[in-house]
Amino acid sequence: MESNDFSMQHKDSGFQHERKPGVVNLFICKCPRCRMGDMFEYKNPWNLKHTMKMNKECPVCKQPFNLEVGFYYGASYVAYALTLAFTAATFLAWWLLIGISIDDNRVFYWLAINSVLLLLLQPYFMRVSRTGWLAFFVRYDKHWQTNAPKQPERTNDEQEGNW
Repeated sequence: MESNDFSMQHKDSGFQHERKPGVVNLFICKCPRCRMGDMFEYKNPWNLKHTMKMNKECPVCKQPFNLEVGFYYGASYVAYALTLAFTAATFLAWWLLIGISIDDNRVFYWLAINSVLLLLLQPYFMRVSRTGWLAFFVRYDKHWQTNAPKQPERTNDEQEGNW
């Protein structure tokens, strides 16, 4: 079945999936290939026992999420950029709404509030950083229904827990 036939079949049957932009799917932790499947087994990132439990593959398009041993160490770069952007945004908001002064301790209140917010949002930031890191290597495929996902070449299940 050609991809045109498949898309026409879905249009005729009334199935129309409205794709959200890639950035939106990044923040709701969807598969970067199909933008529909959940990357994590549990939706709640604050369930700390299951925060980082990922599906082995996308439940919708079967894209493998573990591309190689130690793949998600690179997500720390995304997490750093994300927390830095969040800190800059809270500083800018604090500066515009409350102000920064050397005459009082307002900047220390911002530091305390920002630190608490970073701690509370850390489980969510960890998930988003993994989603973002995977999105660097797995692109959206508008024909994901007919194209098979690329299988990982460098996985070793025996060595996976040794990191």
